[in-house]
Amino acid sequence: QVQLVESGGGLVQPGGSLRLSCAVSGSIFSIYAMGWYRQAPGSQRELVASITSGGSTNYTDSVKGRFTISRDNAKKMGYLQMNSLKPEDTAVYYCNAALSLWGSWEVHDYWGQGTQVTVSS
Repeated sequence: QVQLVESGGGLVQPGGSLRLSCAVSGSIFSIYAMGWYRQAPGSQRELVASITSGGSTNYTDSVKGRFTISRDNAKKMGYLQMNSLKPEDTAVYYCNAALSLWGSWEVHDYWGQGTQVTVSS
C-alpha cells in the first residue's frame, strides 16, 4: 500500500509563511515526480508546483517567486515552502506523487488527503 500524508497547513495572516510537508510510504521503487495541487471553494483543482526526480521544478504563475517546492529522495518527503501568502492562496492543498512500486513497471499517481491553508487577517 502507498500512503501520502500532508502536514503543515493552518491559519496564517497575509504576508505570512507556511511550510507544507508530504510523507510518502509504501513499497516504493521510485518517485518520478511530486506535485502540490490546491482547490479553493468553487474552483477547480490546479497544479501549484511540481518537481521531477532530477530536481526540475515548475510553478503556476500566481505563485512564482513566493512558493518553493523541494523533495528529499532519501526520506521520501516532499515540501512546499509558501511565503508572502495572500488571501487568494486559501485552499485545500493536496500532495501528489507519480511513482512505481517494487515489481512493477507501471507508474501511478497517488494523492494525499489534503490539508487546509487559510490566509486571513
